Parts: sequence; structure tokens; C-alpha cells
Amino acid sequence: MDVEFFQSLDVQIIVGVAVAALAIVGGAAYLFSSRKSKGCLDPEKFKEFKLVKRQQLSHNVAKFTFELRTPTSVLGLPIGQHISCRGKDSQGDEVIKPYTPTTLDSDVDVQGRMSHHFREMSVGDYLAVKGPKGRFRYQPGQVRAFGMIAGGSGITPMFQVARAILENPKDTTNVHLIYANVTYDDILLKEELDSLVAKYPGRFKVYYVLNQPPEVWNGGVGFVSKEMIQTHCPAPAPDIKILRCGPPPMNKAMAGHLDAIGYSPEMQFQF
Repeated sequence: MDVEFFQSLDVQIIVGVAVAALAIVGGAAYLFSSRKSKGCLDPEKFKEFKLVKRQQLSHNVAKFTFELRTPTSVLGLPIGQHISCRGKDSQGDEVIKPYTPTTLDSDVDVQGRMSHHFREMSVGDYLAVKGPKGRFRYQPGQVRAFGMIAGGSGITPMFQVARAILENPKDTTNVHLIYANVTYDDILLKEELDSLVAKYPGRFKVYYVLNQPPEVWNGGVGFVSKEMIQTHCPAPAPDIKILRCGPPPMNKAMAGHLDAIGYSPEMQFQF
């Protein structure tokens, strides 16, 4: 199995997991399967994974693919949890940052000082990874529906959770995602998200919001508002939960909107 990371060469990195590879997109993944393969991660010790492919996707985003131990190995990261990556910043000082893969075991977002380490990586280099980590716990059928509010690279845990839910035939949970960015080109994983919408109509819905939309645009404009949440997320109820992940100012604003709408603390979770 390989793991793939999508990295912004400026300030952020997104990683995802794929079969026979480790992908770091800033989210975690879990395979619902009858096989019980042992994961490659260790929560106490860093393990190294070899970079086998680096692909430039745009002027500021690159995709990194890391090799796991064997073609049948899995990362072993539960839904909604993340990994820690260790590297060096531009001053040579050690940096440890959390990341969440977007891919599932069936097939991590890096900011600031850690992005330097990814920029300097070449095919054949190794990345030190430790995990799983995180407070999020999910079981199929835990809620009737998830509302998700993501900004920028905060899409990674949302994508991971959504994929795990939708691709599990025994899970009937519905997912409603609001995904905000500055420009159209900033939208990460758009092709993958749109594919899930087409494959699971009625169960997975996405509402894109742009601060600087193109001339032709049928999504939201500006910042995510209380009205957008009321329209595109499930209403407050004991059997729903709203997940949020984005820049700190956005998380704070969304918490205020959710409180005002009537979502209790038990109905909310911030990655």
C-alpha cells in the first residue's frame, strides 16, 4: 500500500492514504473490511516511510506518495484520527506536526515550519511518522447525519470520514458538507468530492463557498454564514453532529453560528 500527500508548497500540505501506499492529506482513514490486517503505525515510536513519487499538481500544490512495508500493508488509522510527522524546518530545528490522510486503508495537512521539510524531500527520502492520535471516535450508525464545515486544508479529515461512511455498505449515515475557500483554484479534492456526490446521490451533498468566486458561479459567496448552515446542514437534533475544521478565525466564527442556531456542545466537534 502507498500513502499520498497533497502539499501546498507555501504554507500547507495535504496527505491521503491509498492501497499499497500511505497518503497524507490532513485526515485519517479506516477500512471497513472482514480482513484484520495489522496497521503499520506505532503510537509511541516514529516509523519511516519511503517517498516513491512526487507529483506537482499546481503552482503551489504537490502530491507525495509514500510506500508502506508490503503491497498488502495498511496504515491502520481509525476514522477521524491523525498522524504526527517529524522533519526539520529551514533553520535545521526538529518539527513535529499532525496530519490527516484522505485515503482509506482499502486503497497528513502540513503548515508553517513543516512545509519546508516536504519542499526539500526527493524520491527515495524517508518521512518519520507516528500514530494514530486524536479525540474523534466513530462507529457506523453513531448518528443519523453529519454536518461538516471545512475551510481550506480542513477538508482532509472531512473527506476521510465521508469516504469511510459512504463506502461502508452497512453505514446509512448521511453527510452534508459546506466547504469554503478563497478562490476556485484553492478547492482541494474537488474532483474526488464531486465523484462522491455523483456516486451517492441523496446521501452526500456538498455546498462550495468562495470568497472570490469566478464570474460564473452557483455556489456560496463570501464567508460561511449562519443562514448557509441552516440551509445546508441538518437541523439540531440528538442524532446529528456537526464537524468543523478550518483556520482558527473560521472555527471561532462557526462555533458562534452553531451555538446561535441551537446546536448543543454534544452536537459539535472540532478537529
